[in-house]
Amino acid sequence: MPSPTKKRKLNNGTKTSTPARGLEYFFSKQKQNDTDSNEELARKLQAEWDQEVANTPQNTLQAQTLELPSKHNESVSRDESPSPAGPKPKPPVTLPTALNKPGTLTSTKPTLSLQAAGMAEDTTTTSIPLDESPLTFDPSEVLIEGDPTSLLPAVWLATNAISPPYISMELGLGGSAISKALRNVCGLDNRALKAIYDKFGDAGDVAFEAKKKQSFTLRKPKPLTIKGVYETLVKIANSQGQGSSETKQRLVDRLLQDARGGEESRFVVRTLSQHLRIGAVKTTMLIALSRAFLLSRPPGTDFPLKSVSDLAKLKKEDLAEIWGRAEEIVKACFARRPNYNDLVPVLLEIGISEELLIRCGLTMHIPLRPMLGSITRDLSEMLTKLQGRDFACEFKYDGQRAQIHCDESGEVSIFSRHLEVMTDKYPDLVELIPKIRGEGVDSFIMEGEVVAVDRETGELKNFQTLTNRARKDVDIGSITVDSLDATSADSESVLEFFKAATDIKCEGIMVKILDNLPTVPYTEEADDDGSDGTNKLLTPKSKSKGKGKSKGKKDENGETKTKTRRKPLLATYEPDKRLDSWLKVKKDYNSSFDTLDLIPVAGWHGQGRKAKWWSPILMACRNEETGSLEAVCKCMSGFTDAFYKANRQFYDDGEESGEPKNTRTKQPAFVEYSGPRPDIWFEPQEVWEMAFADITLSPTYTAAIGLVSDERGLSLRFPRFMKKREDKSLEEASTNDFLAGLWRKQEAKAETTKGETGAEAEEAEEADD
Repeated sequence: MPSPTKKRKLNNGTKTSTPARGLEYFFSKQKQNDTDSNEELARKLQAEWDQEVANTPQNTLQAQTLELPSKHNESVSRDESPSPAGPKPKPPVTLPTALNKPGTLTSTKPTLSLQAAGMAEDTTTTSIPLDESPLTFDPSEVLIEGDPTSLLPAVWLATNAISPPYISMELGLGGSAISKALRNVCGLDNRALKAIYDKFGDAGDVAFEAKKKQSFTLRKPKPLTIKGVYETLVKIANSQGQGSSETKQRLVDRLLQDARGGEESRFVVRTLSQHLRIGAVKTTMLIALSRAFLLSRPPGTDFPLKSVSDLAKLKKEDLAEIWGRAEEIVKACFARRPNYNDLVPVLLEIGISEELLIRCGLTMHIPLRPMLGSITRDLSEMLTKLQGRDFACEFKYDGQRAQIHCDESGEVSIFSRHLEVMTDKYPDLVELIPKIRGEGVDSFIMEGEVVAVDRETGELKNFQTLTNRARKDVDIGSITVDSLDATSADSESVLEFFKAATDIKCEGIMVKILDNLPTVPYTEEADDDGSDGTNKLLTPKSKSKGKGKSKGKKDENGETKTKTRRKPLLATYEPDKRLDSWLKVKKDYNSSFDTLDLIPVAGWHGQGRKAKWWSPILMACRNEETGSLEAVCKCMSGFTDAFYKANRQFYDDGEESGEPKNTRTKQPAFVEYSGPRPDIWFEPQEVWEMAFADITLSPTYTAAIGLVSDERGLSLRFPRFMKKREDKSLEEASTNDFLAGLWRKQEAKAETTKGETGAEAEEAEEADD
């Protein structure tokens, strides 16, 4: 049967009511959207999420944000439902009264919702209000009141750590794991990811750009919580054994999947790569905690607070005194027990009080932060600083600083000056220490210098003998320890005792069991100024005994000339402090120049035969308050060709190898420098000792700006590389305060010299007359 014929519309040229629509019509909206950049699209998406959070009802927000799990199960597996037979979760944290008032949150954003911040140019350190008064903050918007259980994880995340140094918890993530996660989550291939890295350099900036290029997914990311992120990091660090690499990779992938927008991705990656650098160093964090707990407390506690209105009426000096007392208590507690896991919970319970010093006191097998000696260049400078006071001299051994704990059961723990556990490194000491306890002594904490000894000859070996030891599974060798201080004996602290009293108190704690130690000469002056020329040779056994000093000396007529009585030295052991009551003079110090321990942060391509190396190299000192690095000078002297070659391999820009290492192409926000742009920026991780001729004011370098001049910083003339300080971490590099102190000492010496020269000229003129 034939099909019916199809009728066609007559096209007579007349206009129709509905015009013909081609492909242009269907894709016109897409063309309009294409005019927006990826940056704008990312911002719009973030704004939509923020608006959604702002419109969320209050009870729903509390359920999502403040209802915390009972234990470490918030980030265990976000796609797993809790077991019905599991433990019941704790009730939601009760919000402060101010937050429960009707209408409080109807017109403003919820207190603890995430705020998006514009970080396109990574101006973190310049946007932080470091000098803003704590009195301007609303206590109800602080974690202490809003979400106290998230305070401890927030402290760890802000300090770029997840545990104290003596608890080994390393993430163990390489750049390959983070790169793989970015490829998986953002849908990029190796070539696209490398192109982004070559352009931006910083891993966090690469994550930001990669997240912007990510295609939209059907699954809405779950908000990252403070506790969730921290617990995920802990799980990554605890993943060990077979299959741990896959487990770590899954956790990293999930963190980046749930990161909302480029900003969260930026800081998640920086946290994973341990290069957060937001300025929250130890000192800053302890000051912040002390001030915050003076103004706020968690719900359910009743410890006293300072009134904001009353503090606002005080003078600047009186307010600084109140802040200072609280800071000293918190810093003293952290010096004795350097673990936020111990400090923060007690602060949440009792706030700032003297009881905090008791609750966070010395504890066996938990290291305290060591006291450090002030550096002097020679004996004359040391005597000038002592100013005629009585003092005792001890030999400076060339060994490794050690803090040794021995309890009643004979268990021994050994810690380095960086508070890292090195008990397995010294099985000799573990066997030796219990044997040196005196009669009636149960437990003690001592600090000393571990020195390698030749048992046959009694000769002291050099420091490298110890550094070449493995970290564990070490054969028992020949070492000894020379005690510097016994800080605790039979659970009775002697931290507040003066040195002489400490020696008496600790007499008999240790007994000598090695008889073939070398006899090292010590020189002790009979008088304060050593003018009678009588010297005595002291052995290590008698070095702490020879403290008898003559309080005066006779003049030419045989009469006793009493010297002006001076203030005695503060000879107490002060954890985590560097004081002039303990001076050290080392044989490699040179009285003709000072040295600084600086951090290499950037480099330029060399000229001529140095074209393949980095020369000069930009050096920086540390700002202890902000955590930033302040440029001091460019150095190109003191390096050997072998050093240049090794340094280029360590700081590799990838031009030859194809794989950049320890470098970045953009200036980090935490490095303060406004001079000519370097060819490459380094990831700060080394400390170099630098010598120099003198210190000058400079408009280019920012080191110590504001400490000696409001407009200019300090720079070094004729800087010269001396050696790498492999025994020092970045936190032990020279600070801008120390640099400013050297400059003031230099200026004072110049004024003295100028005055002496002027007096000599006047005498010469009088002689001519």
